[in-house]
Parts: sequence; C-alpha cells; structure tokens
Amino acid sequence: MHSGAVTAVFVRCPNQRRILATAVIWKAAYRIARCFMKKSDNTAAKGQSRPFREIIRGSRGFFVLAFVSVILAVIANYLTPQVIRITVDSVLDDKPFSLPGFLLSWVESLGGRDALRQNLLLCAAFALFFSLLSGLFNYLSRMGIAKGCEGVLLRLRNRLFGHIQKLPYEWHSSHQTGDIIQRCTSDVDVVRNFLIDQLLELVRTVFLIITSLIIMFSMNVPLSLIALAFMPVVILYSALFFNRIGHRFQKADETEGELTAIAQENFTGVRVVRAFGRERFEIDRFEQKNNQFADMWVRLGHLLGLYWGIGDFFTCFQVMVIVVAGCFQAAAGNLTDGEFLAFVAYNAMLVWPIRNFGRILSELSKTRISVGRLLEILRTEPEKDAPDAQTPPMDGDIVFRNVSFRYNETKEVLQAINLTIPAGTTFGILGSTGSGKSTLMYLLDRLYELPEGSGSITIGGVDVRNISLDWLRSHIGIVLQEPFLFSKTIRETISDGAATRELEVVRHSAKLAAIDDTILTFAEGYDTMIGERGVTISGGQKQRVAIARMLMQNTPIKIFDDSLSAVDMETDAKIRESINHHVTGTTILIAHRITTLMKADCIAVMDKGRIVQMGTHEQLLQEDGIYRRICLAQGMGENTEGRAAE
Repeated sequence: MHSGAVTAVFVRCPNQRRILATAVIWKAAYRIARCFMKKSDNTAAKGQSRPFREIIRGSRGFFVLAFVSVILAVIANYLTPQVIRITVDSVLDDKPFSLPGFLLSWVESLGGRDALRQNLLLCAAFALFFSLLSGLFNYLSRMGIAKGCEGVLLRLRNRLFGHIQKLPYEWHSSHQTGDIIQRCTSDVDVVRNFLIDQLLELVRTVFLIITSLIIMFSMNVPLSLIALAFMPVVILYSALFFNRIGHRFQKADETEGELTAIAQENFTGVRVVRAFGRERFEIDRFEQKNNQFADMWVRLGHLLGLYWGIGDFFTCFQVMVIVVAGCFQAAAGNLTDGEFLAFVAYNAMLVWPIRNFGRILSELSKTRISVGRLLEILRTEPEKDAPDAQTPPMDGDIVFRNVSFRYNETKEVLQAINLTIPAGTTFGILGSTGSGKSTLMYLLDRLYELPEGSGSITIGGVDVRNISLDWLRSHIGIVLQEPFLFSKTIRETISDGAATRELEVVRHSAKLAAIDDTILTFAEGYDTMIGERGVTISGGQKQRVAIARMLMQNTPIKIFDDSLSAVDMETDAKIRESINHHVTGTTILIAHRITTLMKADCIAVMDKGRIVQMGTHEQLLQEDGIYRRICLAQGMGENTEGRAAE
C-alpha cells in the first residue's frame, strides 16, 4: 500500500487509524527499549538485576503506585488540550461534537452547544478539573517513588554493608578502603538520584511520547509524520553519546575512589604525616589527584554540554517546522483552528519529553556504571561454610601437615610445614619478617583459605575447612601487632563480643593484661573514650587493651602475634606471668623478642617459609643456628634465665 492510500485510511477511518498508530508506535518503542538494554562492553544485562530482586521486592507496591499515577497524570494532562479543541471547534464554532456517546448524551442533556456558549466557565471548569486531577496524580507518583526509592536504598545499603562483612580477608587486602567507601556512598547516591528523579521521568517521558504520537496521528497524519521523523535522529545521537558518557563517568568515578582513598589514609595516619614532616608532599599528592578528578568532570561536562546542545537544537527546530507546516495545513483546510491549537499543544508536550530524553539517557549511562561497581561487590562470593560444617570440641591438638601456601601468583610463603601444637601448651614461633609466622595463624583461623592439595590443618583431628567459620573464630582469639580499636569506651572495647560487660569481669581481664592500673589513672577510668583506631592512647596501651579484649573472650586457643612488641620488658614479663598462671588453653606466641618466648613449652624457628629449628629454649640455645644467633644479638648469653627474671 503506497503512502497516499495509507493517508486516506487514516483520514477516513478515525478508529482504525488510532489502532494502527498505537500498534506501530508501541512496536517502535519496544524496539528502541531493546536497543538500549543490550549488553554493553563492561556490564552484562543477563543476571544484572538478580542481586537487586530482594532489595526491590519490599517496595514494588510503591513503584507500581508511582508508575500508574504518573500515567494517569499524563492522561489527565492530555485531556486539557482536548477541552480547548472542543471549545474552539464545537462550542464557539459550529462543527459537530467529536465525543464518546455517553459524553455527547450528557452535553445534550445540559442544553447542547447553546447552553455551553452561554456558560463558557463550564468549559474552563473542565480544563481546571483535569489540571487538578493531573496535579493529584503527580503528587501520588512523587510520594510513591520517594517511599519506594528510600526503601530500596535502605535495603541496598544494609545488603552492601552485610555482604562486605562476609567477604574474604583476601578481598579486603586487595581493595582500598577509600574506594569501598566511595562505592557505598557516592555510587549509591547516583543510584538514588536516578531512582528518585529520573526513573519516574523515564516512565513519564516514554508514555508522553507514545501518547502524544497516538493522539497527533489521530488528528493529522502529515504533521505527525514530520514530528515522528525527528525521532530517529534523537535515537541516533543518543546512542552515539550513551557509551561515551558512561565511559567518561566510569573514569571520573574511579578517580573519585582514588581521591577518597588518599583522604582516608591521610586522615587516619595524620600523626605519621606530621611526625615525618610530609604535609607538603601529601598536600601536593592530594592536589594532583584532585586536579585529575576535576579534569575528568570538566571533560564529562563538555561531552554532556554537546549532547544537550544538540538535543536543544533539534527540539527548537522541530517546533519551528511543525508550526510552519501546521499553518500551511490550516490554510489548506486540512486542519481546523481548534485542531491546530491542540496539535501545537501536543507537539509542545512531545518536544519536552524528547528534549528530556537525552538528559535521562545521560543519567542512565552514569547510573549503569555505578550499578556495575556495586554489583562487582555484591557478586563477589562471600565466605561460606562447607555443606557439612562441624562444630567439634576446640581443645584438641593443632596439627599442620605438609602445609604450603602462596598469595595469588607470588612465591610460596609457606613450604611443607609439619607442626604439632599439643593442646593446653604454650607454643612459641620465632622468625624474621616475611618468614611466614603470621600466615600460619591466618590459615589456622581461615582468614585465608588453604587450597586443596596444599596440605591440611586440623584441630582435634578435624580439618579446619570442615569447621563452621563462626564456631572456629569464636574459639580462637588473636591479638595482632597493630591492633584495631573501635571508637568506644575502654569498658565497651574490652568487653566487645563477650557475654558480659560487668566491670569486675572487665577489670579482671585488664589486670591480666597489666593495663588496669593505667586505666584507673585516666580521668574517666573505664568510661574513657578511645579515639578512632585508638589514636588517643599509646601503642603499648593499645596492645594491652587488645590483649584484655581477647582474654575477655576466654577462648580455648589464644594467639599473640607479636602483640607485646610495643611494651617494655617489665610489662612484658608481667603479662607473660599472668598468662602462665591464670590463663588456660592453648597459647601461641609469635615474637621477635627471645624473652617473650623462652618460657614456652616448645619453640619453632622459621626462615623463608620453612621450619628450620624446633625445641625448648635450652635445647635451641645449645644448637648453632638462628635461635642462638638471635639470642646473642639481643645481648643474651648462657644465663638467659637469670636475665629474664630480672
């Protein structure tokens, strides 16, 4: 069928042309949507929404309310020009009323055209009614999207925080804290801005475009075809800019993460920066990264400005073409005055969505990048228990059998470690930095997973890989060389994770860690607030508070990973004496100081990932090896017992 025949069908058969226009436009809209939902070069559409299903589930009702309300608002808004058209053509002029049967009967019951001419305020009241109806539905849509959006973001933040808590220690070691914070704040804000501002506009825009075209085609086909001819142009340049905007935003977002990481590191380590006089260096480093970040956003702004400028040009050009073509159609008698006014109004309603469509797509492109960065976290596999995870007694022997381990593709950190720590004994580990001492304990606590085929670690004969993570870690206490203290009171810190917070119990643990007397000298005693990371107390005090916190747990296995390095010799001796006489269970001491280890039941000496010596202090002192050389280097000769007592 040629174009003239198609036009004739539209003109002669109003109902058929409405149906055909609706079908054609909805099919085109569907194809356009599929075009923009295809897999991009850095995020896959397949399964992308899967992590968000549970998050959105509780807010679906609000989103449905918002979408239905915005559609009803559009319909009410579009009825206003129809009131104007009917008033001009059928009330002020003598053309027949083109109304549905029930409305035509109602007009006749009022007195017909003459009654309406004498009561033009009634026509104005109809226009006002539809405007108020549109405002009411707009209110409901904004309320629905606001409640739905905040509910989604509440669950998203909770899920992100909870998921990050369960990610492997290795993942945290390979990701900067500042970048993680940036993703959980800035990227979540980008998603929020799109949901609360752009998502509703996207639904409104698509429905406005489709509704406008349907009504315009039902009124005048040639003018509608002219308006429709601009759509492919909008789609073409939008598709060209879509990925470019996303690519530049991703670079800007990643740079912001690096900037946040620099700021976070410097604010945390401000004492180190001051101590080494590195303020100028750190300021210059921050300014360099900040300038790079600003440059990224300026470049993105240039691209967005070009994108929006092109959109504004085509928008104004379309309005001009429609007005000029409409004048010719009206002069030729193919368009009534009322239809011309209504058509121009509908074209204005069509122009704004098309103009706004570009802005929505630019925000959608940025949101796609932020969602991808959040999904990167949510898709990372968390720590999981074995299907048949056990909760065995944790007071058995600890056995390392032929254990080897490497970090990623680096050189092996541990090589064929065979070691037995009898239950209830004190075991010491000595070795130089990088010899693998701490790695042994990280594997025991499953902070790092021992790969299959790399040996085994058992407690009481049960492989730690088959023990429930919660059960394992709740029965192993670790104090690190650089302990992390949260910003709480000393009492809350020591009792953190314990079954009780009674002051007497807390003080008992503090006395064992030789920190009780020091705490009592503080103005607020055990209610003294510890600053972030424990910056308000000294390094030795932090270590002793961390020891008290671990002893408060009363775990059957206790690990001191060089956790006495910041205390003096006298305090070291007091703590060891308290542990020897008042603490039960298996104790593992990792240290560089011989006096810390010499009372252990057995001492293992490690070098380059291997155990090169093992025995008691007296036995190792008799051997010509690393242990004896370290003793001599630390000023200890044959009479080490006497010196230790002193």
